Amino acid sequence: MRSVDDQLALVTDAAVAPKPVRISIVDALGMMCAEEVEADRALPGFAQAAIDGYAVRAVDVGGEAGLSGRHALADGEGRPAPASAPSLPVVGEIQAGSQQPLRLQPKQAMGVQTGAPLPSLADAVLPLAWSDRGRRRVVARRPVRSGDFVRRAGDDIRPGDVAVSAGSILGPAQVGLLAAVGRGKVLVYPRPRVSIISVGSELVDITRQPGLGQVVDVNSYALAAAAKEAGAEPHRVGIAAGEPRRLREIIESQLMRSEILVIAGAVGGRASYTVRQVLSRLGDIDTERVAMHPGSVQGFGLLGENRAPVFLLPSNPVSALVIFEVFVRPVIRRSLGRRAALRREVNARILNHLDSQPGREGFVRAQLMRDAETGDYLVEARGGAGGAPAHLLAGLAEANAMVHLPAETTHVAPGEVVSVRFLGQRS
Repeated sequence: MRSVDDQLALVTDAAVAPKPVRISIVDALGMMCAEEVEADRALPGFAQAAIDGYAVRAVDVGGEAGLSGRHALADGEGRPAPASAPSLPVVGEIQAGSQQPLRLQPKQAMGVQTGAPLPSLADAVLPLAWSDRGRRRVVARRPVRSGDFVRRAGDDIRPGDVAVSAGSILGPAQVGLLAAVGRGKVLVYPRPRVSIISVGSELVDITRQPGLGQVVDVNSYALAAAAKEAGAEPHRVGIAAGEPRRLREIIESQLMRSEILVIAGAVGGRASYTVRQVLSRLGDIDTERVAMHPGSVQGFGLLGENRAPVFLLPSNPVSALVIFEVFVRPVIRRSLGRRAALRREVNARILNHLDSQPGREGFVRAQLMRDAETGDYLVEARGGAGGAPAHLLAGLAEANAMVHLPAETTHVAPGEVVSVRFLGQRS
């Protein structure tokens, strides 16, 4: 029986990013950049006011003798002007977006809005809070130094600088930076395409009322949702016919269109024999048991011309979702370029007793909470706890975490500290 760590190493080694595509930056959020994006323009493109105030020459408001007040606006607010405070005529006002070139003469001031271009000769901005807010003349209650409250041209980025590096994950800031340097499209590694197939003669789609011996196809819907939540582009194939020739056509077509293929119901049941017969003609499938519960029965292989990762999951939805969470999701995250492929784990004090199978790592659905007074994590196991069935889907739907038990742990008593893995955020 293979350990969870060994199985995880085996499957994550198969993670390959899809071929890069050029897309609109509007659609690039969360994707990995596949190129070095160099700026061909300065950012900002001109010297501009960083605050509402007055464009001045620092020397005209005592800047040579004063201290920089860039970070101390509140200190000067409301102070009366000293008797010798400089007073300058206000000869105009520049609004943000102004395209009219203006020139400031010595011993003059111009009103400026945040983001407005500075007139030539101006080298500082006197904040409104450091003035008497005069309209025709302004009294400077505090001096400013040259460069104070000014965003110089190229302060953020200069032409030739790398705005976004290859391998970066494009978040809101990166998308904004691409827009700022004039890039409407960017080369990215797209979301990996994941196809999900359900097999089993007992399955019917949700549009049909199941008869005696029939069950609704839960897996293709649940696993497609899990793939999307992980960041992939899911394709729910649905129920595949059990006839070998037709099944092979379906699998081959999905191997051509997808980076990852997931087949639910392909291990542990009668339908699994037909599936493995078909897959054996497309490559090698490893079905060695994994030392975990639930979900020890599973399979993995690299099939087709592109050697796409293929996961064989059991028909039970809880086991299938746990295997997906532990093994398939990390492959998707690696394909997206995420360095941290696994979800965060924290230590929490368990509220109920929990039994685990000897020699197997346990992944038990649970409800994670926070103590309002101490801030400590508390967790209540929902599946497999106190004799509760471990295969019921409703319990998994209530869970926001999984208790992760080491293989050597067979029993956990209330009050003990356990490792807990976060699941998707729920409102």
